[in-house]
Amino acid sequence: MKENFSILRSGAAGSTLIAGILHLSLVAGVLDRNLNTGILFLIGGLAQVFWVLPTLMGWNKAWYYVGVAGTVTFMIIWVITRFPGNPINGRGGSIGEMAIAVEIFQAAFIILSIIILSRDPKVRN
Repeated sequence: MKENFSILRSGAAGSTLIAGILHLSLVAGVLDRNLNTGILFLIGGLAQVFWVLPTLMGWNKAWYYVGVAGTVTFMIIWVITRFPGNPINGRGGSIGEMAIAVEIFQAAFIILSIIILSRDPKVRN
């Protein structure tokens, strides 16, 4: 059975695009309460939207590794900031529907990228 890697790359690109757009949609709502969080969402969201290009085009594996590492970092920050007294913002955050959606799309990007890295001959080389 021949695998269609363009479908996998499209799925990964779509996942990071949606996560990036969701992050960008949160910027305006948090800037007045927490400038650092707003900047994180802005920079991270822009990076995720940009990452559509190397993911969709199947650029070399370094792009996938950096994308996965950045997304994992974003997810770790989210988990840490859910706990009261955390070292990042000192308080526990809520877990809303938007946050869950972002995490699901980020997890999908990571999983699809790992599959692409392990099987796509265009990306592995």
